[in-house]
Amino acid sequence: MEIIGLIVLIFSAILHEVMHGVAAEKLGDPTARVAGRITLNPIPHIDPLMTILLPGLLLLSGSPFIFGAAKPVPVNPLFLKDGRKDMALVALAGPATNLLLALCGALLLSSFGGINEILTITLQYVVIYNIVLGLLNLIPIPPLDGSKFFTIILPEEMAIKYQAFAPFGIFVIFSLLFFTPAGDWFNTLIIQTLKVFGAY
Repeated sequence: MEIIGLIVLIFSAILHEVMHGVAAEKLGDPTARVAGRITLNPIPHIDPLMTILLPGLLLLSGSPFIFGAAKPVPVNPLFLKDGRKDMALVALAGPATNLLLALCGALLLSSFGGINEILTITLQYVVIYNIVLGLLNLIPIPPLDGSKFFTIILPEEMAIKYQAFAPFGIFVIFSLLFFTPAGDWFNTLIIQTLKVFGAY
């Protein structure tokens, strides 16, 4: 059943990125459309490491924490109508999409769960992985989406310096989640959110 989970995670991550592109386009930036990234075709979105290798290894290792990501959609803030504010809205479009998918999955699970084993497991994966993607991406550490929302409250110069931390942020995030109490707190948050969604 791990392969079902991997497929759900990949397509959830792709939809996350597609909605970044859709939001940017609505706010005046056509870059993602021009780059061919507003599409459900998985090929343009796949990052070999973050989309395939990392989540696959985590799943096969039995890790309680699964993470994956599609290739980031290009956004040019110069095209946006309202600078950092619009960048924050573009950033939040991804996690909001994941949480909406989780809600839809939870509603379908409550209505059709138990009819078919594969369908039930698939919907469970939809709920779990989209909650993880949605909440994880709201953490305000670069390069996660939450950091772009967080920077709108910072002075511009400080915001630029904060976002420059992005190449190292992923190591900080994984260190916090795997080697500090933050990992337990995050797991508790996931469980409580699953309970709210009626999927735990």
